Parts: sequence; structure tokens; C-alpha cells
Amino acid sequence: MASLDEPFTVGELTVPNRIVMAPMTRTASPGGVPGPDVAEYYARRAAHHVGLIITEGTYIGHPTAAAYDDVPDFHGERALAGWSHVVRRVHAAGGRIIPQLWHTGAARTATDPPAESPSGIGLDGARAGRAMTHQDIDDAVAAFAEGAATAERLGFDGVELHGAHGYLIDDFLWTRTNRRTDGYGGDPDSRARFAVEVVRAVRGAVSPGFPVFFRFSQWKLGDYGARTAESPDELGRLLTPLAEAGVDVFHASTRRYWLPEFDDSALNLAGWIRKLTGRSTVTVGSVGMDRQYGEGDFTQGFTGPSDVTGIDELVARLERDEFDLVAVGRSLLANPDWAALALRGELDRAVPYDPSVLRTLA
Repeated sequence: MASLDEPFTVGELTVPNRIVMAPMTRTASPGGVPGPDVAEYYARRAAHHVGLIITEGTYIGHPTAAAYDDVPDFHGERALAGWSHVVRRVHAAGGRIIPQLWHTGAARTATDPPAESPSGIGLDGARAGRAMTHQDIDDAVAAFAEGAATAERLGFDGVELHGAHGYLIDDFLWTRTNRRTDGYGGDPDSRARFAVEVVRAVRGAVSPGFPVFFRFSQWKLGDYGARTAESPDELGRLLTPLAEAGVDVFHASTRRYWLPEFDDSALNLAGWIRKLTGRSTVTVGSVGMDRQYGEGDFTQGFTGPSDVTGIDELVARLERDEFDLVAVGRSLLANPDWAALALRGELDRAVPYDPSVLRTLA
């Protein structure tokens, strides 16, 4: 497992190994405020040698960002005080941590105010909420930038933008939810415009060495067969402008890391993004597990037990430079010491994932 134990540097951030804690929404922050239990939850993984922690999605300071209860905010005095404590605890445990900034876009079901998305179209293709005006777009871009500046001010080690799974940034990238006929819709270059503006604003709001990660997926909430990009060419046209705008690392969200993304190549999504953009990538998807991320709605995605599996193929792909970092989700919920076990070659001691671990922030 020597390749997993190598340091990785991007900008001014150096992590001691290639293992990343994937962002996993836990709905354990009443009133949007992460408490001491959230701080200990992350610090526990840091103490067991997770190289980099990406927090659960956090709501930016925008009126229509939220969709689910008890998800932490990334704005407001009480929530930011909670996050400041999280950062201190993780750093004290020897870890590095970045927040994931989130606007849920078309996934929002509340009606006051209603969801905002590119065209007022939900993930199922039906009318939902309202289409964003240019002023709405500018406001959302500014809220992402403010969140990034806040992350740096609080002492986080970087920031991730949630551009996956059918949420706001992804709503602009995807043809089903983006039917606009202005400069924000149509061909891949135009569909990428909102994401590019977000990235540029974020890049301008933080120091040059502060890393910007961007999470991207093909699959969407409730639609695992969805595809934002049908070909490598389309994928490159969507993501290369984001790299040029300031993304340092792409986080490629898949349900099974070992599956090829396109025909005629064994490369997974992270591998293709790395090849097309020249940027570093994070792979994720059922690492160390024999059961992929489950069917069901957002809150039920972690249902179903899974046995422990080896990671020899994962390590081989890492050694071939298919990707740079490896994000681990459910395995780290069941085993806070999963990273330490993996680095020592002792995953035979890991316990299988069971959804009962979701009952607490263990």
C-alpha cells in the first residue's frame, strides 16, 4: 500500500497520504449548526490518518440553497462558530479539512421561496420552481464566492464546490434541467458558463495557493443512469473551461470506481477527467465494499449492508496515475480507523458496513 501512503500537494496544501474522506450528508446539525459531536466525528477520522477530509455538503448563504433539514449551514454566526471548532479539532488531530459548498437547485421542494434552477425544470424533467434571472445567477455566484472566502478565513485548507448529482451547478451542466436559450444554455460551452463564473468568483475571493476542488458526476439524485456528458469530447468541453477558470482538483463521483466511463477505454471517470483537463482528480465509488451505493432517495442512499473487500485494483490504478486521490465513504462510517488499517495492509480487520452506523456520529 506504499502508493496510498505518499504525500500529495496542490497549491499550499500538502496531505500526508492519498486517502480522502468523501462528503456524506449526515443531517446531524440541528438548526444548521454543527455541534461538538460533528467536530469529534471528523477529528476521529483525522486521528486515524485520513489524509484529507471533505465535509458533508454545507449550504451557502443564499435564500434557496437549502433542501433538507439539519444539514449544516456555511453562513451565520452560530454555524460558522461551529465550523471554526471543527477546523481546530481536525487540525489538532493532525488532519486537513475542506468544506463542500452546496446549493441544491432543482432538488429543493420548499415553495417559500421556491426552488431556483436554470429553467425551472426538476430532475424528472417536469416543471418545478422558477427559472433564474440574470440577477439570480449573479447572486448565487456571489454566495459561492463568499462561502469560499469564509472557508479560508476560518482556517480551512481548501474548498470544494458541489457541481454534481443534479444540484444547482450541475443543473446548468445537464441538458434535462437546462433549456435556456441565452448564453447559459445550449452547447456544452454555454452550459458550462455558470460553473465557470462560480469558479472564477471563488478563485478571485481566495488566495492563489488556496486549493479549489470541484465535484462532478454523471448520475443524478434518483437517476443513476443519467449522463451529463455522452462522450469524452463533451466531457472535455464542459470541464476544461472550469480547469482554466481555476479548478485545481476534480472530484469524480461514481458509484463503482472500477467501471469504465466510455467505450474503448478502461479509464474510469476520474481517469478521463485527468486526461482531458490535465488537473489532478479524486476517484470514489464503493471503495473497499462489495455493494454499490444503494437505490432510493437522498436520505436512503446508504441503506443495505456491505461486506469488506480488498483494494488491490484500486491501488494498481493509483500506481498507473489514473487518478491522484481516493475518496472513501461508507467504509469510513463503519470504520473510523479505515485509513490506518489500509495503510498498514490490515483491511482484513475492518468491519462490514451496516446502515445502523447512521444512527450516531460514531
